[in-house]
Amino acid sequence: MLMSQALRRIARSYPDRTAIVEGELRRTWREFEDRVARLAGALRKMGVGPGDRVAILAGNSARFAEFYYAVFWIGAVAVPLNWRLSPAELIYTLNDSEPETLFIGEQFLPLLETLRASCASIRQVVLVDGDAERTDMAIQDRMIANGGRVEPVTGPNDWLACLSYTSGTTGMAKGVMLSHAAIWASTVAQSIDFHGMLGDGTIFLHCMPLFHTGGASGLFATTIVGGTHIFLPEFTPAGFLETLERERATHSMLVPTLLSMVLDEVAKGGHDLSSLRTIISGGAPLPEEPVREAQRLLPHIVVSQAYGQTEFAPYIACMQPGMVDLDGATAGRLRSVGRAGYSVEVIIADDNGVEVPRDTVGQVLVRGPNMMTGYWRKPEETAATIRAGWVHTGDGGYMDADGFLYLVDRIKDMIVTGGENVYSSEVENALASHPAVAQCAVFGIPDARWGEAVHAEVMLRAGATASESDLVAHVRSQIAAFKCPRSIAFRTEPFPIIGLGKILKRALREEYLAARETAERDQP
Repeated sequence: MLMSQALRRIARSYPDRTAIVEGELRRTWREFEDRVARLAGALRKMGVGPGDRVAILAGNSARFAEFYYAVFWIGAVAVPLNWRLSPAELIYTLNDSEPETLFIGEQFLPLLETLRASCASIRQVVLVDGDAERTDMAIQDRMIANGGRVEPVTGPNDWLACLSYTSGTTGMAKGVMLSHAAIWASTVAQSIDFHGMLGDGTIFLHCMPLFHTGGASGLFATTIVGGTHIFLPEFTPAGFLETLERERATHSMLVPTLLSMVLDEVAKGGHDLSSLRTIISGGAPLPEEPVREAQRLLPHIVVSQAYGQTEFAPYIACMQPGMVDLDGATAGRLRSVGRAGYSVEVIIADDNGVEVPRDTVGQVLVRGPNMMTGYWRKPEETAATIRAGWVHTGDGGYMDADGFLYLVDRIKDMIVTGGENVYSSEVENALASHPAVAQCAVFGIPDARWGEAVHAEVMLRAGATASESDLVAHVRSQIAAFKCPRSIAFRTEPFPIIGLGKILKRALREEYLAARETAERDQP
């Protein structure tokens, strides 16, 4: 099934059900589908056809959802751009994907001249929102109002649907080629595996960026079950809770950092959150403490951790309701991301791709119908990642006897200190359980004696205090001494993040080493 067919099915099945909520805006599925068909018709008149790349640089909104489905409708390829990137990184992405059409939100118009001057492929621009009286570019609402409906194109489901660029944690971003079949398989699997969480009556509050496959997956999954989308253009903890309460939202997705911020706001009281059934956490490993805090403050909800990668559109695994008892025999599973998803097979393998015994750390290998076709115009990188039909994720982990998957680190981020392997997630979990710690990141730094030493960067909660010795003692009470941080730096500035909220450890390490080099150079 093509993604456009998925939309038509819902519009026919539930034409008068509310599809879109954004502030005071309300649209039914019939109205949303009609706007998509008209925007697709307008794009056709502009010369956009099957296989053409169409980029978008915009914040979350109902118009972003219209963009996705209109591009799918005509068989073109969506290229969602990460608005957190620098101009140089955006230019790289545009020159790599070569779209002729760029949709841009009004807030990003100051970048337009720079992007057009550096990206020869862009020949037409569509303003997603803003002044409808402008005549120097196409306006999305005006295109819809004046455009005629067109029928969706038909073709094989292995057609390219989306070029989604990776976060680039280890270098320049790569364009992940995702077919309609891959996105569909990922979306259906999520709907099945989140049984009881997504379905009739779902009201999904979107605050994850739609440029990322994690945020887009919430859009696609809610659509195929005929739920209601609530778009939150700008996230604040208070705004999130106010919108959730007002619209009686049932589901949302939050990265761990945002979940912690929301829980701090919930603790202040004053909100009726009885409608909320599920918070899906994804984008980064979820420490145990926020799960316990969520269950304490909101005992009626389920916090379900999901694991994915862009290369799988993005779904790989999830922790379903009932898989873990917070204080019972299965409490240790709080560290797990759950079992392999409905659409994939997961193994843990050694450097030769051979599956290792249970409870043995190795690289996570995944295959299934939702895997990428490859990296855009990068055959060597594709061949290095997809070997013998398996995607080598670059994530280190292990699987227990019951098939639960535990992530320990990115393979390249593993710390080898004194001949022992230390996985940052284990140290971060121990640190995060200290009541004064709001956020933390652990990585290795060069050490003359140990080869590498474990270093931690910590941000304390507002008003909380803790010394380096306090935190080290706390960690030592939970894990082996050789795993404990040998140094801790306290931060007041936000952590550098990438993608859906992952802390960019490469940048932290470079920052630390540069500061250390400067300090050593300045010593008398």
